[in-house]
Amino acid sequence: MLIEFSVRNYRSFWETQTLSMAAGPTKDLQEENSFEPPFQGFPRLLRSAVVYGPNGGGKSNLVAALKFMQEFVLSSSKESQEGEGINCTPFLLHSQGPTQASEFEVVFIQDDIRYQYGFETTRERVTHEWLFTFPGNRAQRWFERSYDPKKQKEEWYLGAKLLGPKKTWQDATRSNALFLSTAVQLNSEQLKPVFTWFKKLVTISHGELIPPGFTAETCEDENQCGDILQFLQGADIQVDEIEVKEKKLETFKFPPGVPEELQNVIRKDLQGKSIKEVFFKHRISDSGDSVLFPLKEESDGTRKLFAYAAPWLDVLHNGRVLVVDELDNSFHPHLVRYLLKLIHNPETNKQNGQLIFSTHDTSILDSNILRRDQIWFMEKDEGSATQLYPLTDFHPRKNEALEKGYLQGRYGALPYIGEVKF
Repeated sequence: MLIEFSVRNYRSFWETQTLSMAAGPTKDLQEENSFEPPFQGFPRLLRSAVVYGPNGGGKSNLVAALKFMQEFVLSSSKESQEGEGINCTPFLLHSQGPTQASEFEVVFIQDDIRYQYGFETTRERVTHEWLFTFPGNRAQRWFERSYDPKKQKEEWYLGAKLLGPKKTWQDATRSNALFLSTAVQLNSEQLKPVFTWFKKLVTISHGELIPPGFTAETCEDENQCGDILQFLQGADIQVDEIEVKEKKLETFKFPPGVPEELQNVIRKDLQGKSIKEVFFKHRISDSGDSVLFPLKEESDGTRKLFAYAAPWLDVLHNGRVLVVDELDNSFHPHLVRYLLKLIHNPETNKQNGQLIFSTHDTSILDSNILRRDQIWFMEKDEGSATQLYPLTDFHPRKNEALEKGYLQGRYGALPYIGEVKF
C-alpha cells in the first residue's frame, strides 16, 4: 500500500513534489474509493489517483521517477561495478541541478507495518540513504548513511533495532549501490519486506507495450483463465472461450528468399523450443457454431485489454500498486471507467490494490466515480519545472462541474496554444 511518493531534482522536477494517497475527511464514496489501513490512528488510503496535465507537463516523468527508484532498489547491488555511473537525470534547467543530488522517498505499508524509505543520488554515487519504520506509534531509525564531500567519507548509523551482520553489509555496500539492496542480497530477512514492496510495484510507461505472455501463461490455469474470461466479457469483449495452444518454433515458415542452409541452422537452434499462441472463440450468429480467431487478428484495444488482464487481476488479488502513464491510450472512456470500478469495488479489490494513472480523458471528472482528493494536476512553472498539486487546493463546490472548470483553465494544467504564422 502506497501512502505517498516524493521526488526532487529529477528530469522535469526541481523542488520536492509529493503525491499523497491519504484520503481527506469527506465522506463521498468513502467505502468504495478508500480503505482503512491495518493500524489505528492513520487516515484512510485511496484506492486510486488520477493525474491531469498538458503534454510535456511532467506526467510521464512521475512514472519514470517511481520506475527509476524501483529499478535502482532491485538492481543496484548486483548489476553494476564500483565506479560505474548511475543513470539518474537531474533537472537541467537550473544551474544547480546537475551539481545537486536527486532525491526519492516513499512511505508505504508492507505486512501491516509502515515504512519510510528514501535516498539521494548523483550520477556518481549515493549521497544519502535512510529507512524509518513504524511498528507502533513511535518511529524507529533502522539505518542512515550520508556522504560528506569535504571529508570524502561516508557516515553511518545502524540502529539497534536492525538485526544481523550490519558491519558486513556496510563494508559490502559500494558507493554507487544502495545499502538496502546490498543487505537483502546478503540475506537480511528483516529488510526483505521493504524490498518485496518494490518487487510488487508495477509501473507502465507511456508507449510501453505489455506483452500478452503473462496473461497467456495465466490462462493455462483453468480457474484463472475463467477470471480473465469474465474480465474481458465484463468489458463487452464478445468472446466465448480462450484457448492457448503451444506452437513448436522449428515448424516456423520462413519468408521467400531465406537460404536453405540458414533455415536449417535456425531450425536446429529452435529445436525443442515453443511459444504459446492465444485464440479467442467466437460464436457464429446464424448457426450457433464457433470459430477460433488468433489474438493477433483481434483489434488493438482487445489485444491491449487481454495483455492488461492478468496484471490487473494480479493487482486486485495480491494488493499491488499499479502506476500507468496514459491509461486511456487505445481504451474507450467507458472501458477506463470499467477498470476503475474494479479497483474501487471492495468485493473485487479485497486486498486493497491501488492504481495511479495519468490521462487526457476529462469525462471521468464528472462521472461520479472519483472523489475530489483523488484528482491531481501537473503543469510547469516559469522556470520550466513541474508542479504537482491536488484539486482540493481549489476547494471546489460539491456540485461544481469539474470537467468544464478544468477545460476552462480554472485549475491550470492546460496547454498554452499560441498562434503559428508560416
